[in-house]
Amino acid sequence: MDTERHGLRDYGGLESRRKQAGRLFSQGKRQADIVRLLEVSRQSASRWYQMWKAGGMKALGRTGSPGRNCRLNNKDLKAVEKALLKGARANGFNTDLWTLRRMGQVIARLTGVKYHQGHVWRILAKMGWSLQRPAKRAKEKNNEAVRKWIKETWPELKKKPARSKGG
Repeated sequence: MDTERHGLRDYGGLESRRKQAGRLFSQGKRQADIVRLLEVSRQSASRWYQMWKAGGMKALGRTGSPGRNCRLNNKDLKAVEKALLKGARANGFNTDLWTLRRMGQVIARLTGVKYHQGHVWRILAKMGWSLQRPAKRAKEKNNEAVRKWIKETWPELKKKPARSKGG
């Protein structure tokens, strides 16, 4: 369905409504009737009427996909995904943390196509990837040492008055 590919818009539903308006125009309904019956704006009803008058029902068909087509084909996307799955270190970065900038660099290196970070995100979403945040807990955290610090060191630090900076 188009709503999955293009976000929240239901392009099939929009086309259906335009065609319904065309059928109503064919029956002699006025633009004001279309506004009321289909609960659309006057501007939409007027635009649809002009389209219908100029080209009939065919003119009210699909309007096409908004925006440009992706410059990466399926082969490119598979190569990018294969590289990303190897990890950031395998792609020449010093940590295993992926960022949109790093992923964009991998895409540019493999395909020659440079994307803004926001568009990198769209490409990743198209590939089925989602946002993953790293755990905020340090691997080397010593729970016993933390408990001891809170129980013994922190109360001592809290008792001491703050040093005044002479005035």
